[in-house]
Amino acid sequence: MIKKSKKDNILAAKRRGREKGCSYCKTNTTPNWQEYEKMGEFLSARSRILGAQFSGVCAKHQRKLVKAIKQARHLALMPFTTQ
Repeated sequence: MIKKSKKDNILAAKRRGREKGCSYCKTNTTPNWQEYEKMGEFLSARSRILGAQFSGVCAKHQRKLVKAIKQARHLALMPFTTQ
């Protein structure tokens, strides 16, 4: 029997609550910096951008999401870090 590390348990817990399929593909929308309130769910507790495997977003929308989050940060709508 293979023991799971603490990191594997944390990663599995993050994946558990996510629905399958891209939420942007389902609603036929694209990420936009103006919807910065909705983009908060794609950030970790320390305001880092979650990867596609944790957020449940497809690769195409993940790239657009990252650009939108960075643009919202530069416009001072979202924080770079939490304190």
